[in-house]
Amino acid sequence: MRDITMERVNQTRDEILEIIKSPVLTHEQKVTNLANKADSLLEVLDLPEGLDELLNAPIETQCICDLSEGHAPVRPRYIAPDYEKFFQQGSKFLQLDPPKDLFEALNALLIIYKHVPSVTNYPVYLGQLDELLEPFMDTVDEDTARKLIRLFLIQVDRTVLDSFSHADIGPKPSRAGKMICEIEAELEDAVPNLSLKYEEGVTDDEFMMTAIHCALHSAKPSFANHKMFCRELTDRYVIASCYNGLPLGGGSYTLCRLILGNIAKRAQNIEDFKKNQLPYVMDIMARYMDARIRFEVEESGFFENSFLVREGLISRDRFTAMFGLVGLAEAVNILLEKEGRIQPGDEKGRFGHGEEATQLGVEIMDIINDFNQAHTNPYCEITGGHFLLHAQVGIASDIDVTPGTRIPIGEEPEELIDQLLVLSKFHHYFPSGTGDIFPIDVTVHRNPEYVLDIIKGAFRKDLRYLSFYSSDSDVIRVTGYLVKRSEMEKLDAGTAVLQDTTALGLGASKNGHILERKIR
Repeated sequence: MRDITMERVNQTRDEILEIIKSPVLTHEQKVTNLANKADSLLEVLDLPEGLDELLNAPIETQCICDLSEGHAPVRPRYIAPDYEKFFQQGSKFLQLDPPKDLFEALNALLIIYKHVPSVTNYPVYLGQLDELLEPFMDTVDEDTARKLIRLFLIQVDRTVLDSFSHADIGPKPSRAGKMICEIEAELEDAVPNLSLKYEEGVTDDEFMMTAIHCALHSAKPSFANHKMFCRELTDRYVIASCYNGLPLGGGSYTLCRLILGNIAKRAQNIEDFKKNQLPYVMDIMARYMDARIRFEVEESGFFENSFLVREGLISRDRFTAMFGLVGLAEAVNILLEKEGRIQPGDEKGRFGHGEEATQLGVEIMDIINDFNQAHTNPYCEITGGHFLLHAQVGIASDIDVTPGTRIPIGEEPEELIDQLLVLSKFHHYFPSGTGDIFPIDVTVHRNPEYVLDIIKGAFRKDLRYLSFYSSDSDVIRVTGYLVKRSEMEKLDAGTAVLQDTTALGLGASKNGHILERKIR
């Protein structure tokens, strides 16, 4: 174990006091933040040499980000329990029998959610809700079912205080799925996040139009390319957290991210970036992730002691890890500027606007993908011993860092089809998640079939995940999570708000310009 310097102790003490004294954090938010500080204080990992320079650096030079997991992770970052099995067998630990009607089913879910941990201390996966609830829909009349599901969704929004909490519906249409969309369109709440798994020929247009109507009012559901995810993860997959594809009954041990633009700043030219700088940083991050995983599996005791494991709701061998990245656009533009192929401030030829830029982005992704396929971890059996690539959504403190492989806000091509064609070059690299977001002009309410046509055409081109919301919607999608504009305004004015992701959204609105996306 490394010694913790007095400077680090004093810094942490000041940060703890700042949390305690904060006038805009609720009690629960203070407790969560204090727990994260404790998680970060212990340095129990055997860290790779060279990590400190890349990790603990100012945002303008930082090349690796650990996304606030801490050096003593007490549980996997993302956990995706098999709630169907929970319904089938009940839970000895929670003293629950298998539910027999819709009342008991919804009550059981609300109880277990309190006991599913994650990096946010809230469950990031709430289940395939339509499939879970559909068998119980005939146990009550239609009006009672609607009222029960409405109250359930309200309680989730008010008690699962983080919009990374994610539920799934689809691909098959169902009464429960349709009702969830209808109710969410009325509630316009930020939690839970929601995805519809779409498969052409399975998901009918009527169900899709109900979902699209919901999305235009509440920024959810987003739409996941079901066939694409099944090819890579089998049909036993979930969409969790922001848009993360993960194995059902498992999850992800950890997620770290490369900040590609800052790695490009270290390089003399494109060749130096490809041959030296990028491989050097990837190797250190992969070994850092290996150290985290080893601690979780061999030392933390989580998999030996959690009732979720004992009762078969999760299994250690269904966990993998996420090798994340941000800032492909910045990396491409910086490298092309260094070689004089584009001029600073000139849109022509930049990422999203030039074939050379797109091709360089593809070459960079091929290098990252090849590295990941060559690196093995003994505890990622479910994904062949490899991590899954992840286009990370960004964090509130990011400045001039574009999420994943997206085109920077304010630089989107004039025509939507041109933007989708660029994005189609990159979505296939990321089984554990990537996605793009499109604010839609309010006039689309008169022609929602426009959105359905976009989804169908995009998924035929192997785009993975698309999100839409109306340009006048209070609920908006920040990067991979949801917030309300009205709640951000309250927080910005110094008033405490219920959900901790509102603070992330406020930071992203100031630093990431999320309110300035091109309206389609």
